[in-house]
Amino acid sequence: VQLVESGGGLVQAGGSLRLSCEASGSTSRINAMGWYRQAPGKQRELVADIFTTSGSTNYANSVKGRFTISRDNAKNTMYLQMNSLKPEDTAMYYCNANWGWSHIDSWGQGTQVTVSS
Repeated sequence: VQLVESGGGLVQAGGSLRLSCEASGSTSRINAMGWYRQAPGKQRELVADIFTTSGSTNYANSVKGRFTISRDNAKNTMYLQMNSLKPEDTAMYYCNANWGWSHIDSWGQGTQVTVSS
């Protein structure tokens, strides 16, 4: 599975952005997809994920109520709608897909999100 993110950029605090992640390759074998982020000097952390079979979602406490993860299976694309952005949301955002019986992880190249105060 190959992943390509888009949609990052610079936005003022309180603004919104929508990230997209287009998957290609063995997309029918994807078990779950998610968004992670990594700020300078910090570890990569899970922002939100969504499971293929159940459609269930999980969110980091820091983004609950502000971010929404979704998938368009017909387009093999996952989205992250980010509202009420805060400066602490500034990070490189990475798309992840977990796929196959061996639960292989694929990663996108990342897209930068910068929130100014």
